[in-house]
Amino acid sequence: MARLTALSGLGRKSAALFLLEIEGRRLLLDMGGGLEVDERPDLSQAGRIDAVLLSHAHVDHVGALDRLAEIGGPPVYATRETQRQLPPALRPARLASLPDRGSAEVLGVRLETGRSGHAPGGIWMRFPTLRGGFLYTGDFSTEAPLLRCDPFPRSATVLADASYGDREDSLAYQIAALTEAARGGAVLPCPADGRGPDMVAALGAAGLTVHACPHIADETERHTGSRPPGATPETATAAQVIVADGPNAEHGLPAALRERPGFRFIFSGHVPRSSPAHAMIAGGHARWMGWNVHPRLTDILAVAASTRAERVLPAFVDLTTAPRLTAALGPRLRQCTSLEV
Repeated sequence: MARLTALSGLGRKSAALFLLEIEGRRLLLDMGGGLEVDERPDLSQAGRIDAVLLSHAHVDHVGALDRLAEIGGPPVYATRETQRQLPPALRPARLASLPDRGSAEVLGVRLETGRSGHAPGGIWMRFPTLRGGFLYTGDFSTEAPLLRCDPFPRSATVLADASYGDREDSLAYQIAALTEAARGGAVLPCPADGRGPDMVAALGAAGLTVHACPHIADETERHTGSRPPGATPETATAAQVIVADGPNAEHGLPAALRERPGFRFIFSGHVPRSSPAHAMIAGGHARWMGWNVHPRLTDILAVAASTRAERVLPAFVDLTTAPRLTAALGPRLRQCTSLEV
């Protein structure tokens, strides 16, 4: 039998660290770092790992890769695009490739992958098991304008991204609201290799002239073939709509502009309590508006239905904040940190 153990990632928005013991191998699905300042996931229960498989390159999924020696120094498997995005400080000595769509084998363990729609190079993973198959969605979205989410295969057990819990606003509604809010100028912080190009393209299509920091401009050109006007600390003005790397104004152009008078900030992702964004929003100096990069309630339920899941583990969410999801999953819901899959 295969067994899944959640070392981190269940019960709240936290680092993704899931141990899958299957066919005599111990595989770690993602190796995320903490989202709060000085938060370090506990690896003491991981033991010796045979391989690490990455769903994508965001910090809460790869941020602990500098601690590979603590789990035996295993090889790390990821798509080529995810490998490209890894910061030098986190880049492991042994890297191997996974397809963004198709079949693969890791140390004799078979799996199927598909695009997750959350980040360039991001994937879901499905493993055949004696209990009907196990699917790890990673972070996923079915609404991203520039990214695709491939259909999820039938799986009896699903570990599903549920970061947004009971949220139901559509991305189209959010784009319309944010377009109006940004008129006259706003700084829109976002993570590298995430929603940036989507924001540039969608707000541009809605009639705004959108500027971007060099990193987001490079990403947008790579994914759309068109480069938006640039914005730097020297050229940025409060009247511009600026999409910039530095999701919580902790680095990059947003950090450089946050103390300048006149600049309005609109945050759209997870806001750690220890981040500058949290203090800015709490003090009335910025606002938060949603931009779906994770599934809505209906999307999570659609995955459960399409995969014919018998067991669903909602990841990256405090279920006390998602009563409708909890009720809708009913007997399929699992909250245990270890179970046979």
